[in-house]
Amino acid sequence: MKVQILSTSDVHGFIYPTNFSQRNDQRSFGFLKAASLIKKQRAAADVTFYIENGDFIEGSPMAAYAHQKTQGKNYYEIFMRLTNLLKTDAGVLGNHEFNYGEAYLERVLAKRDYPILGANLITKKSSVIDAPYTIIVKGGLKVAILGLTTQYIPHWERSANIVGWQFKSIVEIAKKWVPLLHTKADLVIVAYHGGFECDLVTGKPNEPQTGENEGFKLLAEVPGIDVLITGHQHRKIATKINGVPVTQPGYRGDYVGCITLELDKNHKLTDSKAELLSVANEQVESETTAITHTWYADTQKWLDQPLANIQGNMEIKDHLRARLYGHPYLDFVNHVQMEAMDTEIAATSLFNDEVKGLSKEVTIRNVLNSYVFPNTLVVERVSGRDLKEALERCASFFEIQQDGTIKIAPSFLEPKQQLFNYDYYTGIEYTFDLTQPVGCRVKNLQYRGQRVEMTEHFKVALNQYRGVGGGEYPMFSAAKVLNSSDIEVPQLLIDYLNKHPKISATIPHNIKVITE
Repeated sequence: MKVQILSTSDVHGFIYPTNFSQRNDQRSFGFLKAASLIKKQRAAADVTFYIENGDFIEGSPMAAYAHQKTQGKNYYEIFMRLTNLLKTDAGVLGNHEFNYGEAYLERVLAKRDYPILGANLITKKSSVIDAPYTIIVKGGLKVAILGLTTQYIPHWERSANIVGWQFKSIVEIAKKWVPLLHTKADLVIVAYHGGFECDLVTGKPNEPQTGENEGFKLLAEVPGIDVLITGHQHRKIATKINGVPVTQPGYRGDYVGCITLELDKNHKLTDSKAELLSVANEQVESETTAITHTWYADTQKWLDQPLANIQGNMEIKDHLRARLYGHPYLDFVNHVQMEAMDTEIAATSLFNDEVKGLSKEVTIRNVLNSYVFPNTLVVERVSGRDLKEALERCASFFEIQQDGTIKIAPSFLEPKQQLFNYDYYTGIEYTFDLTQPVGCRVKNLQYRGQRVEMTEHFKVALNQYRGVGGGEYPMFSAAKVLNSSDIEVPQLLIDYLNKHPKISATIPHNIKVITE
Protein backbone atom coordinates (compact mmCIF):
# COMPACT_ATOMS: atom_id res chain seq x y z
CA MET A 1 0.00 0.00 0.00
CA LYS A 2 1.25 3.47 -0.92
CA VAL A 3 0.34 6.21 1.57
CA GLN A 4 0.88 9.90 0.90
CA ILE A 5 0.96 12.72 3.46
CA LEU A 6 0.64 16.19 1.93
CA SER A 7 1.07 19.39 3.89
CA THR A 8 1.12 23.15 3.64
CA SER A 9 2.60 25.46 6.25
CA ASP A 10 3.25 29.18 6.66
CA VAL A 11 0.98 30.25 3.80
CA HIS A 12 0.51 33.53 5.71
CA GLY A 13 -2.65 34.53 3.90
CA PHE A 14 -1.08 34.47 0.43
CA ILE A 15 -4.05 32.95 -1.35
CA TYR A 16 -3.30 34.28 -4.85
CA PRO A 17 0.08 34.09 -6.63
CA THR A 18 1.04 37.70 -5.93
CA ASN A 19 2.84 39.73 -3.29
CA PHE A 20 0.51 42.70 -4.05
CA SER A 21 3.43 45.03 -4.79
CA GLN A 22 1.39 46.15 -7.79
CA ARG A 23 -1.92 45.14 -9.34
CA ASN A 24 -0.48 42.96 -12.08
CA ASP A 25 2.21 41.28 -9.97
CA GLN A 26 2.47 37.53 -10.56
CA ARG A 27 4.51 35.09 -8.50
CA SER A 28 5.20 31.37 -8.39
CA PHE A 29 3.57 30.81 -5.00
CA GLY A 30 0.14 30.98 -3.40
CA PHE A 31 -2.40 28.70 -1.76
CA LEU A 32 -4.59 28.48 -4.86
CA LYS A 33 -1.65 26.98 -6.77
CA ALA A 34 -0.99 24.62 -3.86
CA ALA A 35 -4.66 23.63 -3.89
CA SER A 36 -4.46 22.69 -7.57
CA LEU A 37 -1.41 20.54 -6.93
CA ILE A 38 -2.97 18.83 -3.89
CA LYS A 39 -6.07 17.90 -5.88
CA LYS A 40 -4.01 16.35 -8.66
CA GLN A 41 -1.54 14.68 -6.31
CA ARG A 42 -4.24 12.64 -4.59
CA ALA A 43 -4.19 10.23 -7.53
CA ALA A 44 -0.54 9.35 -6.85
CA ALA A 45 -1.23 7.04 -3.89
CA ASP A 46 -3.72 4.51 -2.55
CA VAL A 47 -4.40 6.69 0.48
CA THR A 48 -3.74 10.42 0.90
CA PHE A 49 -3.81 12.65 3.96
CA TYR A 50 -3.60 16.45 3.82
CA ILE A 51 -2.61 18.54 6.84
CA GLU A 52 -2.60 22.35 7.11
CA ASN A 53 0.27 23.10 9.48
CA GLY A 54 -0.38 26.66 10.67
CA ASP A 55 0.34 30.36 10.12
CA PHE A 56 -2.44 30.34 7.55
CA ILE A 57 -4.64 33.37 8.30
CA GLU A 58 -2.20 36.28 8.79
CA GLY A 59 0.54 37.95 6.79
CA SER A 60 -0.78 39.18 3.43
CA PRO A 61 -2.83 42.20 2.37
CA MET A 62 -5.76 39.87 1.66
CA ALA A 63 -5.54 38.55 5.21
CA ALA A 64 -5.34 42.10 6.57
CA TYR A 65 -8.39 43.12 4.54
CA ALA A 66 -10.36 40.12 5.78
CA HIS A 67 -9.59 41.16 9.34
CA GLN A 68 -10.06 44.92 9.10
CA LYS A 69 -12.28 45.93 6.22
CA THR A 70 -14.88 43.27 5.47
CA GLN A 71 -17.86 45.62 6.00
CA GLY A 72 -20.19 42.72 6.67
CA LYS A 73 -18.85 40.50 3.88
CA ASN A 74 -17.11 38.09 6.27
CA TYR A 75 -14.26 37.30 3.91
CA TYR A 76 -12.47 35.61 6.80
CA GLU A 77 -14.88 32.68 6.39
CA ILE A 78 -13.25 31.86 3.04
CA PHE A 79 -10.12 30.54 4.74
CA MET A 80 -12.09 27.52 5.96
CA ARG A 81 -14.10 27.21 2.75
CA LEU A 82 -10.81 26.68 0.93
CA THR A 83 -9.38 24.13 3.35
CA ASN A 84 -12.73 22.32 3.53
CA LEU A 85 -12.73 22.14 -0.26
CA LEU A 86 -9.39 20.33 -0.12
CA LYS A 87 -10.78 17.71 2.29
CA THR A 88 -8.27 18.64 4.94
CA ASP A 89 -7.75 15.86 7.48
CA ALA A 90 -6.35 18.00 10.30
CA GLY A 91 -5.06 21.47 11.07
CA VAL A 92 -2.54 22.92 13.50
CA LEU A 93 -2.33 26.47 14.84
CA GLY A 94 0.74 28.55 14.10
CA ASN A 95 2.01 31.30 16.36
CA HIS A 96 0.67 34.00 14.02
CA GLU A 97 -2.86 32.59 14.28
CA PHE A 98 -3.06 34.46 17.60
CA ASN A 99 -2.04 37.87 16.19
CA TYR A 100 -5.59 39.17 15.75
CA GLY A 101 -6.91 37.81 19.04
CA GLU A 102 -8.82 34.72 20.07
CA ALA A 103 -12.28 36.06 19.18
CA TYR A 104 -11.26 36.62 15.56
CA LEU A 105 -9.55 33.23 15.42
CA GLU A 106 -12.75 31.56 16.60
CA ARG A 107 -14.73 33.32 13.85
CA VAL A 108 -12.23 32.29 11.18
CA LEU A 109 -12.26 28.64 12.24
CA ALA A 110 -15.97 28.38 13.04
CA LYS A 111 -17.05 26.51 9.89
CA ARG A 112 -14.17 24.07 9.59
CA ASP A 113 -14.90 20.47 8.58
CA TYR A 114 -11.77 19.07 10.19
CA PRO A 115 -10.24 19.11 13.67
CA ILE A 116 -7.70 21.64 14.92
CA LEU A 117 -5.15 19.71 16.96
CA GLY A 118 -3.05 21.10 19.79
CA ALA A 119 -1.73 18.61 22.31
CA ASN A 120 0.58 21.14 23.96
CA LEU A 121 -1.85 24.07 23.90
CA ILE A 122 -3.83 24.14 27.12
CA THR A 123 -6.97 26.26 27.49
CA LYS A 124 -10.24 25.79 29.33
CA LYS A 125 -12.73 27.96 27.48
CA SER A 126 -11.72 28.20 23.83
CA SER A 127 -13.53 26.55 20.92
CA VAL A 128 -10.35 26.74 18.82
CA ILE A 129 -8.70 23.46 19.84
CA ASP A 130 -10.72 20.32 19.15
CA ALA A 131 -8.39 17.64 20.47
CA PRO A 132 -4.74 16.75 21.03
CA TYR A 133 -4.92 14.18 18.24
CA THR A 134 -7.23 12.54 15.74
CA ILE A 135 -7.41 8.99 14.42
CA ILE A 136 -8.52 8.52 10.83
CA VAL A 137 -9.24 5.29 8.99
CA LYS A 138 -8.74 5.20 5.21
CA GLY A 139 -8.48 2.09 3.05
CA GLY A 140 -8.42 -0.05 6.16
CA LEU A 141 -5.39 1.86 7.46
CA LYS A 142 -5.67 3.53 10.86
CA VAL A 143 -3.55 6.69 11.19
CA ALA A 144 -3.09 8.91 14.25
CA ILE A 145 -2.20 12.59 13.80
CA LEU A 146 -0.79 14.45 16.80
CA GLY A 147 -0.81 18.25 16.64
CA LEU A 148 1.85 20.46 18.25
CA THR A 149 2.71 24.16 18.13
CA THR A 150 5.84 26.05 19.16
CA GLN A 151 5.77 26.68 22.89
CA TYR A 152 7.44 30.10 22.50
CA ILE A 153 4.27 32.06 21.69
CA PRO A 154 4.04 33.92 25.05
CA HIS A 155 7.44 35.47 24.34
CA TRP A 156 6.06 37.27 21.26
CA GLU A 157 2.32 37.58 21.53
CA ARG A 158 0.37 40.32 23.27
CA SER A 159 -0.84 38.95 26.58
CA ALA A 160 -4.42 40.07 25.82
CA ASN A 161 -4.50 37.68 22.86
CA ILE A 162 -3.63 34.55 24.87
CA VAL A 163 -5.46 35.02 28.16
CA GLY A 164 -5.97 31.64 29.80
CA TRP A 165 -3.64 29.78 27.41
CA GLN A 166 -0.64 27.66 28.40
CA PHE A 167 2.03 26.51 25.94
CA LYS A 168 3.94 23.38 26.90
CA SER A 169 7.18 21.89 25.58
CA ILE A 170 6.35 19.62 22.67
CA VAL A 171 8.90 17.00 23.69
CA GLU A 172 7.33 16.19 27.05
CA ILE A 173 3.85 16.18 25.52
CA ALA A 174 4.94 13.89 22.67
CA LYS A 175 6.51 11.46 25.17
CA LYS A 176 3.07 11.11 26.70
CA TRP A 177 1.03 10.74 23.52
CA VAL A 178 3.15 8.94 20.90
CA PRO A 179 3.39 5.58 22.75
CA LEU A 180 -0.32 5.67 23.47
CA LEU A 181 -1.20 6.45 19.86
CA HIS A 182 0.81 3.47 18.66
CA THR A 183 -1.56 1.24 20.63
CA LYS A 184 -4.49 2.80 18.77
CA ALA A 185 -3.21 3.21 15.20
CA ASP A 186 -0.98 1.68 12.53
CA LEU A 187 0.97 4.91 11.93
CA VAL A 188 1.68 8.03 13.99
CA ILE A 189 2.08 11.36 12.20
CA VAL A 190 3.25 14.41 14.16
CA ALA A 191 2.27 17.79 12.72
CA TYR A 192 4.40 20.44 14.40
CA HIS A 193 4.25 24.17 13.78
CA GLY A 194 7.87 24.58 14.73
CA GLY A 195 11.24 23.78 13.27
CA PHE A 196 14.72 22.57 14.07
CA GLU A 197 17.16 23.93 16.62
CA CYS A 198 20.10 21.82 15.41
CA ASP A 199 21.94 21.06 12.21
CA LEU A 200 19.97 18.29 10.51
CA VAL A 201 23.09 16.22 9.77
CA THR A 202 25.44 16.77 12.70
CA GLY A 203 22.89 17.46 15.41
CA LYS A 204 24.91 20.42 16.64
CA PRO A 205 22.87 23.42 17.88
CA ASN A 206 22.64 26.16 15.25
CA GLU A 207 20.39 28.58 17.13
CA PRO A 208 19.79 29.52 20.78
CA GLN A 209 18.18 26.65 22.64
CA THR A 210 15.12 28.57 23.78
CA GLY A 211 12.44 25.98 23.07
CA GLU A 212 11.10 27.94 20.10
CA ASN A 213 12.14 25.07 17.82
CA GLU A 214 12.42 21.55 19.21
CA GLY A 215 12.17 19.33 16.14
CA PHE A 216 15.57 17.72 16.47
CA LYS A 217 15.15 17.03 20.18
CA LEU A 218 11.71 15.61 19.46
CA LEU A 219 13.08 13.01 17.08
CA ALA A 220 16.08 12.27 19.30
CA GLU A 221 14.04 11.65 22.45
CA VAL A 222 10.65 10.36 21.30
CA PRO A 223 10.71 7.00 19.51
CA GLY A 224 7.77 5.82 17.47
CA ILE A 225 7.14 8.88 15.26
CA ASP A 226 6.56 7.61 11.73
CA VAL A 227 6.25 11.00 9.99
CA LEU A 228 7.14 14.53 11.10
CA ILE A 229 5.66 17.57 9.40
CA THR A 230 7.21 20.90 10.39
CA GLY A 231 7.00 24.63 9.65
CA HIS A 232 7.51 28.02 11.30
CA GLN A 233 11.06 28.61 10.05
CA HIS A 234 10.02 29.01 6.38
CA ARG A 235 12.75 26.56 5.40
CA LYS A 236 12.62 24.11 2.50
CA ILE A 237 13.30 20.72 4.05
CA ALA A 238 12.71 17.22 2.72
CA THR A 239 14.90 14.62 4.39
CA LYS A 240 15.10 11.84 6.93
CA ILE A 241 16.27 12.38 10.49
CA ASN A 242 16.94 9.25 12.54
CA GLY A 243 15.13 7.39 9.79
CA VAL A 244 11.97 9.51 10.09
CA PRO A 245 10.79 11.32 6.92
CA VAL A 246 10.49 15.05 7.52
CA THR A 247 9.23 18.00 5.48
CA GLN A 248 9.04 21.78 5.87
CA PRO A 249 7.44 23.39 2.79
CA GLY A 250 8.79 26.93 2.72
CA TYR A 251 6.64 30.06 2.79
CA ARG A 252 3.55 31.52 1.12
CA GLY A 253 2.54 28.19 -0.39
CA ASP A 254 5.52 27.91 -2.71
CA TYR A 255 5.82 24.17 -2.02
CA VAL A 256 3.64 21.33 -0.82
CA GLY A 257 5.30 18.87 1.51
CA CYS A 258 4.93 15.28 0.32
CA ILE A 259 5.89 12.19 2.30
CA THR A 260 5.28 8.82 0.64
CA LEU A 261 5.17 5.64 2.69
CA GLU A 262 5.23 2.05 1.47
CA LEU A 263 3.40 -0.43 3.72
CA ASP A 264 3.20 -4.20 3.58
CA LYS A 265 -0.06 -6.16 3.77
CA ASN A 266 0.10 -5.97 7.57
CA HIS A 267 0.36 -2.17 7.42
CA LYS A 268 3.97 -2.24 8.53
CA LEU A 269 6.23 0.51 7.17
CA THR A 270 8.76 -0.81 4.66
CA ASP A 271 10.02 2.36 2.95
CA SER A 272 9.56 6.13 2.98
CA LYS A 273 10.47 9.18 0.93
CA ALA A 274 10.25 12.91 1.68
CA GLU A 275 10.08 15.56 -1.03
CA LEU A 276 8.85 19.07 -1.73
CA LEU A 277 6.55 19.63 -4.68
CA SER A 278 6.87 23.04 -6.33
CA VAL A 279 3.61 24.82 -7.18
CA ALA A 280 5.30 27.16 -9.69
CA ASN A 281 3.78 25.59 -12.80
CA GLU A 282 0.34 24.97 -11.35
CA GLN A 283 -2.70 26.80 -12.68
CA VAL A 284 -5.26 28.44 -10.42
CA GLU A 285 -8.56 26.57 -10.74
CA SER A 286 -12.00 28.04 -11.33
CA GLU A 287 -13.44 26.15 -8.35
CA THR A 288 -11.22 28.03 -5.93
CA THR A 289 -11.30 31.40 -7.67
CA ALA A 290 -15.10 31.27 -7.68
CA ILE A 291 -15.10 31.65 -3.90
CA THR A 292 -12.14 34.04 -3.65
CA HIS A 293 -12.31 36.45 -6.62
CA THR A 294 -14.55 39.07 -4.94
CA TRP A 295 -12.32 39.09 -1.86
CA TYR A 296 -9.29 39.49 -4.10
CA ALA A 297 -10.85 42.28 -6.19
CA ASP A 298 -12.03 44.21 -3.13
CA THR A 299 -8.57 43.89 -1.58
CA GLN A 300 -6.96 45.33 -4.71
CA LYS A 301 -9.34 48.31 -4.68
CA TRP A 302 -8.63 48.93 -1.00
CA LEU A 303 -4.87 48.75 -1.57
CA ASP A 304 -5.04 51.43 -4.26
CA GLN A 305 -6.60 54.03 -1.98
CA PRO A 306 -4.33 57.13 -1.99
CA LEU A 307 -2.93 58.44 1.26
CA ALA A 308 -0.26 61.09 0.72
CA ASN A 309 2.44 62.50 -1.54
CA ILE A 310 6.15 62.27 -0.79
CA GLN A 311 8.44 65.20 -1.48
CA GLY A 312 11.84 63.64 -2.01
CA ASN A 313 12.53 59.92 -2.16
CA MET A 314 11.46 57.16 0.25
CA GLU A 315 11.92 54.28 -2.20
CA ILE A 316 14.48 51.63 -1.29
CA LYS A 317 16.86 50.51 -4.02
CA ASP A 318 19.77 49.15 -1.99
CA HIS A 319 18.58 47.22 1.07
CA LEU A 320 22.02 46.56 2.51
CA ARG A 321 22.93 50.25 2.30
CA ALA A 322 19.61 51.23 3.88
CA ARG A 323 20.43 49.04 6.86
CA LEU A 324 24.03 50.23 7.08
CA TYR A 325 23.41 53.96 6.93
CA GLY A 326 19.71 54.40 7.58
CA HIS A 327 17.07 55.43 5.06
CA PRO A 328 14.31 58.06 4.80
CA TYR A 329 11.62 55.37 4.89
CA LEU A 330 12.98 53.79 8.09
CA ASP A 331 13.45 57.22 9.63
CA PHE A 332 9.83 58.06 8.77
CA VAL A 333 8.53 54.89 10.43
CA ASN A 334 10.52 55.67 13.56
CA HIS A 335 9.17 59.22 13.71
CA VAL A 336 5.59 57.93 13.46
CA GLN A 337 6.35 55.48 16.26
CA MET A 338 7.89 58.19 18.41
CA GLU A 339 4.88 60.46 17.95
CA ALA A 340 2.43 57.65 18.68
CA MET A 341 4.25 56.55 21.83
CA ASP A 342 5.59 59.94 23.01
CA THR A 343 9.27 59.02 22.97
CA GLU A 344 12.37 60.57 21.42
CA ILE A 345 14.01 57.25 20.47
CA ALA A 346 12.57 54.47 18.33
CA ALA A 347 13.74 51.41 16.40
CA THR A 348 12.34 49.63 13.36
CA SER A 349 13.38 46.91 10.93
CA LEU A 350 13.63 46.50 7.19
CA PHE A 351 11.84 43.18 7.38
CA ASN A 352 12.85 41.67 4.05
CA ASP A 353 14.41 42.57 0.73
CA GLU A 354 11.04 42.75 -1.03
CA VAL A 355 10.26 45.99 0.83
CA LYS A 356 10.33 48.88 -1.62
CA GLY A 357 9.56 51.77 0.71
CA LEU A 358 7.03 54.49 -0.13
CA SER A 359 6.37 55.78 -3.65
CA LYS A 360 5.85 59.42 -4.57
CA GLU A 361 2.11 58.84 -4.39
CA VAL A 362 1.57 56.71 -1.32
CA THR A 363 -1.25 54.15 -1.24
CA ILE A 364 -2.34 51.59 1.32
CA ARG A 365 -0.57 49.07 -0.93
CA ASN A 366 2.75 50.86 -0.33
CA VAL A 367 2.31 50.79 3.42
CA LEU A 368 1.28 47.14 3.74
CA ASN A 369 4.05 45.98 1.42
CA SER A 370 6.64 47.95 3.36
CA TYR A 371 5.49 47.20 6.91
CA VAL A 372 4.46 43.57 6.60
CA PHE A 373 3.76 42.50 10.20
CA PRO A 374 0.78 43.46 12.41
CA ASN A 375 3.14 44.57 15.17
CA THR A 376 1.99 46.77 18.00
CA LEU A 377 4.28 49.04 20.00
CA VAL A 378 5.63 49.22 23.52
CA VAL A 379 7.63 51.86 25.35
CA GLU A 380 10.46 50.54 27.49
CA ARG A 381 12.66 52.23 30.05
CA VAL A 382 16.15 51.03 29.23
CA SER A 383 19.62 51.93 30.44
CA GLY A 384 22.45 53.27 28.33
CA ARG A 385 24.06 49.85 28.71
CA ASP A 386 20.89 48.17 27.38
CA LEU A 387 20.92 50.50 24.41
CA LYS A 388 24.56 49.80 23.65
CA GLU A 389 24.07 46.03 23.93
CA ALA A 390 21.10 46.22 21.56
CA LEU A 391 23.21 48.13 19.06
CA GLU A 392 25.99 45.55 19.41
CA ARG A 393 23.47 42.91 18.40
CA CYS A 394 22.58 45.07 15.39
CA ALA A 395 26.25 45.58 14.51
CA SER A 396 26.76 41.80 14.43
CA PHE A 397 24.46 41.78 11.38
CA PHE A 398 27.40 42.81 9.15
CA GLU A 399 30.65 41.17 8.08
CA ILE A 400 33.58 42.56 6.09
CA GLN A 401 34.69 40.18 3.35
CA GLN A 402 38.29 39.65 2.24
CA ASP A 403 37.73 41.93 -0.76
CA GLY A 404 36.53 44.71 1.55
CA THR A 405 32.84 44.43 0.71
CA ILE A 406 30.23 44.26 3.44
CA LYS A 407 27.85 41.31 3.61
CA ILE A 408 25.18 40.07 5.97
CA ALA A 409 26.54 37.71 8.63
CA PRO A 410 25.61 34.06 7.98
CA SER A 411 23.91 33.74 11.39
CA PHE A 412 21.17 36.10 10.14
CA LEU A 413 20.67 34.04 6.97
CA GLU A 414 20.98 30.40 8.06
CA PRO A 415 19.33 28.14 8.91
CA LYS A 416 16.49 30.68 8.68
CA GLN A 417 16.66 34.14 7.13
CA GLN A 418 16.23 36.71 9.92
CA LEU A 419 16.56 40.12 8.27
CA PHE A 420 13.88 41.37 10.66
CA ASN A 421 16.30 41.01 13.56
CA TYR A 422 18.34 44.04 12.55
CA ASP A 423 17.05 47.42 13.77
CA TYR A 424 17.66 50.97 12.66
CA TYR A 425 17.39 53.60 15.42
CA THR A 426 16.24 57.20 15.24
CA GLY A 427 16.87 59.68 18.04
CA ILE A 428 20.45 58.66 18.80
CA GLU A 429 23.78 58.89 16.97
CA TYR A 430 26.08 55.89 16.81
CA THR A 431 29.05 54.39 14.98
CA PHE A 432 29.59 50.79 13.92
CA ASP A 433 33.29 49.91 13.72
CA LEU A 434 33.07 46.71 11.68
CA THR A 435 36.82 46.13 11.94
CA GLN A 436 36.32 45.19 15.59
CA PRO A 437 35.11 41.85 16.99
CA VAL A 438 31.40 41.26 17.47
CA GLY A 439 30.39 42.73 20.81
CA CYS A 440 32.93 45.55 20.62
CA ARG A 441 31.73 47.46 17.57
CA VAL A 442 29.53 50.26 18.90
CA LYS A 443 31.37 53.56 19.31
CA ASN A 444 30.47 57.15 20.06
CA LEU A 445 26.89 56.50 21.18
CA GLN A 446 25.21 59.87 21.70
CA TYR A 447 21.81 61.29 22.61
CA ARG A 448 21.09 64.95 21.87
CA GLY A 449 24.76 65.47 21.08
CA GLN A 450 25.94 64.15 24.45
CA ARG A 451 27.69 60.89 25.19
CA VAL A 452 25.34 58.21 26.49
CA GLU A 453 26.32 57.05 29.95
CA MET A 454 25.75 53.40 30.76
CA THR A 455 23.73 54.24 33.88
CA GLU A 456 21.42 56.74 32.18
CA HIS A 457 17.87 55.72 31.32
CA PHE A 458 15.83 56.37 28.18
CA LYS A 459 12.34 55.74 26.87
CA VAL A 460 12.43 53.77 23.62
CA ALA A 461 9.58 52.80 21.28
CA LEU A 462 9.90 49.22 20.03
CA ASN A 463 7.64 46.73 18.32
CA GLN A 464 6.15 44.22 20.72
CA TYR A 465 8.21 41.31 19.35
CA ARG A 466 11.44 43.13 20.05
CA GLY A 467 10.13 44.52 23.32
CA VAL A 468 9.91 41.06 24.86
CA GLY A 469 13.42 40.18 23.72
CA GLY A 470 12.52 38.57 20.39
CA GLY A 471 15.39 38.15 17.95
CA GLU A 472 18.03 37.56 20.66
CA TYR A 473 17.65 40.93 22.35
CA PRO A 474 17.65 39.89 26.04
CA MET A 475 18.28 43.48 27.16
CA PHE A 476 14.60 44.15 26.35
CA SER A 477 11.84 42.51 28.36
CA ALA A 478 8.21 42.81 29.42
CA ALA A 479 9.42 43.89 32.86
CA LYS A 480 10.76 47.13 31.36
CA VAL A 481 7.54 48.09 29.54
CA LEU A 482 6.09 51.44 30.63
CA ASN A 483 3.32 51.72 28.07
CA SER A 484 1.83 49.83 25.13
CA SER A 485 -0.50 50.38 22.20
CA ASP A 486 -3.18 48.12 20.72
CA ILE A 487 -3.02 49.84 17.33
CA GLU A 488 -0.95 47.96 14.77
CA VAL A 489 1.95 49.85 13.22
CA PRO A 490 0.62 49.63 9.63
CA GLN A 491 -2.56 51.35 10.83
CA LEU A 492 -0.51 53.99 12.66
CA LEU A 493 1.31 54.71 9.40
CA ILE A 494 -1.93 54.87 7.42
CA ASP A 495 -3.52 57.21 9.96
CA TYR A 496 -0.47 59.47 9.99
CA LEU A 497 -0.34 59.69 6.20
CA ASN A 498 -4.05 60.47 6.06
CA LYS A 499 -3.50 63.37 8.46
CA HIS A 500 -0.35 64.58 6.69
CA PRO A 501 -0.98 64.36 2.93
CA LYS A 502 2.38 65.96 2.11
CA ILE A 503 5.47 64.32 3.61
CA SER A 504 9.10 65.35 3.12
CA ALA A 505 11.66 62.58 2.86
CA THR A 506 14.61 63.28 5.13
CA ILE A 507 17.93 61.50 4.69
CA PRO A 508 19.22 60.50 8.15
CA HIS A 509 22.86 61.00 9.11
CA ASN A 510 22.92 59.46 12.56
CA ILE A 511 24.90 56.28 11.71
CA LYS A 512 28.57 56.16 10.82
CA VAL A 513 30.29 52.98 9.67
CA ILE A 514 34.01 52.23 9.91
CA THR A 515 35.24 49.53 7.53
CA GLU A 516 39.01 50.00 7.53
